[in-house]
Amino acid sequence: MAMGGVPVIILKEGTQRTYGREALRNNILAAKVLAELLKTSLGPRGLDKMLVDSFGDVTVTNDGATIVKEMEVQHPAAKLLVEVAKAQDAEVGDGTTSVVVLAGTMLEKAEKLLDENIHPSIIIDGYTKAQAKALEILEQIAEKINVDDDATLRRIVETTLASKYIGHGPEREKIIEMVVEAIKIIAEKRPDGTYNVDLDNVKIEKKKGGSLMDSKLIRGVVIDKEVVHPGMPRRVENAKIAVLDAPLEIQKPDLTTKVRVTNIDELDRFLEEETRLLKEMVEKIAATGANVVITQKGIDEVAQHYLAKHGILAVRRVKRSDIEKIAKATGAKIVTSVRDLKPEDLGYADLVEERKVGEDKMVFIEGAKNPRSVTILLRGANDMLLDEAERSIMDALHALRNILREPKIVGGGGAVEIELAERLREYARSVGGKEQLAIEAYADALEVIPTVLAESAGMDALDTILQLRALHNQGFKHAGVNVLEGKIEQDMTKINVYEPVLVKKQVIKSASEAATSILKIDDIIAAAPPKKKEKKGKEEEEGGPGKFEF
Repeated sequence: MAMGGVPVIILKEGTQRTYGREALRNNILAAKVLAELLKTSLGPRGLDKMLVDSFGDVTVTNDGATIVKEMEVQHPAAKLLVEVAKAQDAEVGDGTTSVVVLAGTMLEKAEKLLDENIHPSIIIDGYTKAQAKALEILEQIAEKINVDDDATLRRIVETTLASKYIGHGPEREKIIEMVVEAIKIIAEKRPDGTYNVDLDNVKIEKKKGGSLMDSKLIRGVVIDKEVVHPGMPRRVENAKIAVLDAPLEIQKPDLTTKVRVTNIDELDRFLEEETRLLKEMVEKIAATGANVVITQKGIDEVAQHYLAKHGILAVRRVKRSDIEKIAKATGAKIVTSVRDLKPEDLGYADLVEERKVGEDKMVFIEGAKNPRSVTILLRGANDMLLDEAERSIMDALHALRNILREPKIVGGGGAVEIELAERLREYARSVGGKEQLAIEAYADALEVIPTVLAESAGMDALDTILQLRALHNQGFKHAGVNVLEGKIEQDMTKINVYEPVLVKKQVIKSASEAATSILKIDDIIAAAPPKKKEKKGKEEEEGGPGKFEF
C-alpha cells in the first residue's frame, strides 16, 4: 500500500490475505468437503474409512469423532468443524458424524442465499431463530420413557450399535448385555427420578486373543499388570489394599555423588544400610495390616523379597488413571510417602487375584468397597477390532447416560429431522422477510440426514423425502427410513429405532453454532509458514548421518 509515494507495509512478508465473499466461499467449500467425506459413514449402512497416519498406523472406523481426530486437517474452517465434532463427542459421546454433515449442509444452503445477495448477518439471524425454534419443537415431540425397564435400555443400545462394525451378529447381544449391566451398576438414582451416571466408573481393558464373545464384565477393576515376585501369593481374599504413588526403592540423589570405599567392610555396611531401609519400608506397610500393595512407581528387588516374606501381593508401575480408579473403587487413599501410610488409608476388596488372560497375566480386584465400579474386559482377534469395539461400547454407554440424564426419546431414521423441517417451514412463513428464506434453508439442511440414510440403503432419495413429508403432514411424527430393510416406516419407535433427545439437542446446537461462526468470517489473514533451514552438506542430502536441526 503506497501513500504519497511512500510504501506502507502492514502485514509481514509472505502473509496471505483473502477477504469478502472469496474468504467466505473458501471456508464454505472446506466445510462442504469435510461433510461430503463423512456423509457416507452415517447410519447402519454407513461405510468405514481407513486412515493411515504419518507413521503408517492404520485405523478403520466409521466413528465421526475418530475420523476427524485422526485426519490431519489443514484448512482453518475445516479445523473449526473438527473442534465441533470433538465438543459433541465430549458432551454427549454420540452424533459426531451428524453434526459435521449438518453443519456442512447448513453452509451449503447458506451459499445459495449469498448468491442471491442476502447479507450473512440476515442468514445468521435466521439460523439463530431456527435453532431456538428447533429446540423448542424437540421438547414438544419428545416422548418420556421408563428407564427402569431393561428392555428400553437394550433398545437404546441397539439403535446406537446399529451403525457400528460390531452392531451385527452374535457379538451384538453380548455387547448389549454388558453395556446395560454396567450402566445399571454405576447409575445412582436422584430424588427427582433421574440418574447420575459417572462413566469414569467404567474401565475398558483390551486384550488380544479369543473373540468378542469371550469378553466379560467384571464387578471391580482389572489391571494389565502381573504380580512382581514369584514368591508372592497369587490370590488374596479380604484384601486390604495400600495404594501408593511412591517408589519402594532407595531414591538416588539428584546431584552426582561419589562414595569412596577404602575396604570391603565399608561396602558391606553401605549395602546393609540400603537393605535395612527397604526392610523398614516393607515392615511399615505390613504393620498397617495391608496384604496387597499397588504402586504407580517401581519396587526394588530387595523390597519385593521382603514383601513376599510377609505374604503381601504387590503390583508396580500401574498407570495413574488406573491408580485413581482403584482408589475410588476400593475406598483407599493414594499415599505419596510410605512413612505417612496409616491403617485407615487402606482400601478393601473381597478378592485380589492374578489370572491368565490369553498369553498374559492380569490382576483382578473384585468385590470392591464401592460397588459402582466395573471393568469391561474386551477380547478380540486384533487391535483394530478391539479399538473399534471400545469406541462402540463408549458410544453405547454415552447413549444410556444421556437417556438416564433426560429420559426422553425421539424417532430415529431421520424421523425427527423431517418433523423439525416441516414445522420450521410453517414457522418461517410466520416470520416473513429475508429471514424466512434463511429459516427455510435451515429446514432444507436438516433433511440431509434422512437423504443420506435413504441413499445408503439404495433407495431413491428424492422420492423417500417426498413420501416422508407426506406422512409427517398426516400426523405420523415418527415416520422415518428403515435403512436395514430399505423402506419407509410410519413409526420408527415401533421397530425400536429411537434416540435420546439430549443427543439431538446437542447436534442442533453444535451444528448451528459452527455454521454461524463460519458465516461471520469475512477476512482470512494467514501468516507465512516458518522457513525451513537449508540443509548443510551433501551427507545430509543423501540421508546420511548428518547433523539435523529442528
